[in-house]
Amino acid sequence: MDKQFEIINKETVYQGFFRLEKYRLRHTLFAGGWSSEITRELFMRGSCVAVLLYDPDADKVVLIEQFRVGAVSNPDKAWLVEIVAGAIEEDEIAEQVAYRESMEEAGCEIQQLMVINKFYTTPGGSSEWITLFCGKVDSSEVGGIHGLDHEDEDILVRAVDFDEAYQMLENGEIESAIPIIAIQWLALNKQKLKQEWGV
Repeated sequence: MDKQFEIINKETVYQGFFRLEKYRLRHTLFAGGWSSEITRELFMRGSCVAVLLYDPDADKVVLIEQFRVGAVSNPDKAWLVEIVAGAIEEDEIAEQVAYRESMEEAGCEIQQLMVINKFYTTPGGSSEWITLFCGKVDSSEVGGIHGLDHEDEDILVRAVDFDEAYQMLENGEIESAIPIIAIQWLALNKQKLKQEWGV
């Protein structure tokens, strides 16, 4: 199959904290030929970074908790347990954002950094592309409230034993996809990671 698509029209329908674009397009079909013209809205999120901060010596992960507007339809769960994350700004690379966001959101200095994976989060309607890292940290002084005032961030930070973090995932206390992926990855790769980091 020769995979092709054709953008017939594109317009920005909203520009605010985020941008929403509306597309009219068509694409080739697996059975051959072309689709009818379709209309889709695309939430323009751009490239982002998330970092699972892990202390291999203490076997602890750093979790953050903050209010998330995406969860307001379920008011009892509008504060989500997550991992450090942020957008890649102009003239930045993913690794720089990982180091910056870890300090801003959790007060953690990354000692070593490795890529876990890169992926789209919700490609059915968003352009967001995530680079997911694991960062080695010392969790002994982790805790408190962090975030940037000018970004209206109010972030509760804590270090928890890996087993507790995994149990939170199993119990449904972690309901955001990125930390679920990261913690499951760590469950599968913890021993190999510790060897790689000389623990």
